[in-house]
Amino acid sequence: MISTILIALVAALHLCFMYLEMIAWDTPAGHKAFRLEPEFAARSKALAMNQGLYNGFLVAGLVWGLWLGADGFAIKVFFLGCVIVAGLFGAATVSRRILYVQAVPAALALAALLIAS
Repeated sequence: MISTILIALVAALHLCFMYLEMIAWDTPAGHKAFRLEPEFAARSKALAMNQGLYNGFLVAGLVWGLWLGADGFAIKVFFLGCVIVAGLFGAATVSRRILYVQAVPAALALAALLIAS
């Protein structure tokens, strides 16, 4: 039960990231969330939309795993692993904040999932 809640939370976070990157990147909300200057946001909008699409794929995979229940164990492990790797890479290359917003929640969900199995 705890792992399901945590995986759903990770999926919801990535749904928010997808929205911010694909729709709200070049708005005051996007500027605030990602600490962007308006000029940079306008120039990088297409790149952000691509990034948002990948977050959408992570959401789809996590929701797929949840929908399958116990039969989706391997799918949940795979997609949580993808989120963790992306979070570690983002923390190393963009901002340490990504570690706490992306990688840590996914690692906690993965730990709960493995403990429950």
